[in-house]
Amino acid sequence: MTENSTETTLGTPAQFLPGIGSLRAEKLAKIGLRTAGDLLFCFPRGYEFPAPPARVDQLREGQSASLVGTIVDAEIVSRTPGKSIFGAVVQNDSGAVRIVFFNQPFRAEQITFDRRVMISGEPKLNGLRWEFVHPKVTLLEDDEEIKKPRILPIYPLTEGVKQNEMRHYVSAAINALCETLTEVLPVDLRDQATTALREAAIDLRLPLPEIRTAIRSIHWPADQSDLTAARTRLVFQELLVMQLALAMRRRKLTTDLKSTPLPASAILDARITNRFPFELTGDQKAAIKDVGRDMGRQFPMNRLLQGDVGSGKTVVAIYAMMLAVGHSHQAVLMAPTEVLARQHFQTLTRMLADSRVRIGLLCGSLTAAERRETLQQTASGELDLLVGTQALLYGIEFKNLGLCVIDEQHKFGVRQRVQLRSGGVDPHYLVMSATPIPRSVAMTIFGDVDLTTLHDKPPGRGSVNTYLGRDQWRDRWWAFVKKQLDEGRQAFIVAPRVSAQATTTQDDADPLAEESAADEDVSSVETVYEDLRTGTLAKYQLGLLHGRLSSDQKRAVMEAFADGETDVLVSTTVIEVGIDVPNATVMTILGAQRFGLAQLHQLRGRVSRGSHAGHVCLFTDGEQPPEEFERLKVLESTSDGFELAEADFKLRGPGDVFGARQSGMPPLRIADLMNDIDILHVAREIAQQTIDEDPELSDPKWDALKKQLMRRYGKRLDLGDVA
Repeated sequence: MTENSTETTLGTPAQFLPGIGSLRAEKLAKIGLRTAGDLLFCFPRGYEFPAPPARVDQLREGQSASLVGTIVDAEIVSRTPGKSIFGAVVQNDSGAVRIVFFNQPFRAEQITFDRRVMISGEPKLNGLRWEFVHPKVTLLEDDEEIKKPRILPIYPLTEGVKQNEMRHYVSAAINALCETLTEVLPVDLRDQATTALREAAIDLRLPLPEIRTAIRSIHWPADQSDLTAARTRLVFQELLVMQLALAMRRRKLTTDLKSTPLPASAILDARITNRFPFELTGDQKAAIKDVGRDMGRQFPMNRLLQGDVGSGKTVVAIYAMMLAVGHSHQAVLMAPTEVLARQHFQTLTRMLADSRVRIGLLCGSLTAAERRETLQQTASGELDLLVGTQALLYGIEFKNLGLCVIDEQHKFGVRQRVQLRSGGVDPHYLVMSATPIPRSVAMTIFGDVDLTTLHDKPPGRGSVNTYLGRDQWRDRWWAFVKKQLDEGRQAFIVAPRVSAQATTTQDDADPLAEESAADEDVSSVETVYEDLRTGTLAKYQLGLLHGRLSSDQKRAVMEAFADGETDVLVSTTVIEVGIDVPNATVMTILGAQRFGLAQLHQLRGRVSRGSHAGHVCLFTDGEQPPEEFERLKVLESTSDGFELAEADFKLRGPGDVFGARQSGMPPLRIADLMNDIDILHVAREIAQQTIDEDPELSDPKWDALKKQLMRRYGKRLDLGDVA
């Protein structure tokens, strides 16, 4: 490999670019920049906008400024070894300013008497004279024309690499590769997008540029309009490719996959809804209508049902399962924890007690004989409904599976969700989430599914009061908890998460291993339990729940709490999902700063299950920074999970919301789902229109765009057969 730029490709190791070499390449590799292509697409994280040249009488403290003049005085002072001060006076026809550099003796050789310079920085008044400390200095020729200062890119750095060096490395990649880039967006598509983006009120003064111009301008823009056009073009392209892939995926699901139609007839609808001993909310009725319509088609329903805590998603799932059973097909319900699976099993058993529907349970705690019997009954069709955990994913045969329901879908990886699709005829597919999803995320990670949202809550649910506790309130709060217990209510206490980075291990047999993977969290909850049992709550019956307990132990603890045998449940976050004890109305969350807003909201949902008002108090460990306090105040000020989801998304930024493992989608290079929502809408509309007109992108003008789409999303979205 040579340094000849004509031989450079996107995959060329970075060390072969001019000025880099093997040692610098090792440093760049630490931040993921291993090839020439990595450098080319290492987009700036920000920009430095130098101020235009100004007069001395225009300078203002705190406002960056540039000044052109001549050095009329310069001196360096060294009072102690290794310590120096270099000062110089820059003068023009509007006045004079002083520039100062500390411990930079080389400046004396660079900035010499009678030299013409341009300085940029933030001026300060020192007595009666303006002074620039460590300004940027550009040396000028005597007759050099002064141009507007250049906008400078700011790149991510690593130890041993300075900003000016990174700019040089990226420029080397631009010079070597930019002219070789293939344009993937035809001119007519760019024109269409420009018009649509402007109609969406995006401040786009220039049309979307072609790719080579966009790449050069994103790194070295001529002005703000040039930068906006370049970034908008690249963001639009990235989101368009994603939305095209999702549109192709949606179409593939409706054309390639076949399911047995399970329509909701008037008779079936009446038989099912009459089993609900309560009036359905308007949202539940609309969701049931969506489900009934989807399941009546010859291709699989692929619907995401999201709703806030307590909005009644399970009722919609039961309707869908009964619809499958009504057509003599089986249905399966998969939950992320055995506690929740058993709760679903008990709910279904109670609701269908006087029917002929046969229900089975499959989870990790079953004996070998129990598991074998359940598998045999499932394969023979003796069981109509099967409820379980991830144990449902392995070695199960159904006689005629018609519907898969996945509860708390974000707890499972894409591979695990899709695994239930195996078989000759694809079942219908309904996933549920009690974690409201920001709309931009729903349009990307879940862009290939239909979305139904439940906002209304069933009547009779108590309200929840949330308080951000102060240290001085603790005694008063515990007195309030004891008062509630004395009145017959029950309480949750959530121990602080010591290992804040503990995450769910998706391949574990029981997702409660989220807790068992963090021994420190178990130690924390045990400490809290002992302190309360022997101190503040000594006269009450306390239960302890965490991920290290066996399935039988967890079940016994939960049953004792549900039956009122214990007054207080001290727990880790295993109670986050699906625990339903209507009499529990008080929750204390310790170390609240260690949890995300969505998780805190999920926990809070455990005390809004009955008719009594709920009370939740969040305590932090010691003093917290102002931004952390403001984050938790959001939870105190709203009980709307959808508002919290958007707030949490803004606070955390556009990072990997559910994790790459769950979403299956590659990270975005330049698009920001938090701030580019309007561009996303335009990209989605144009993508859907394009696929409607040309489902396979078979027109030759789409060849380059289709190749990029397949490279990035083909395997992830199983689009190989449309390549």
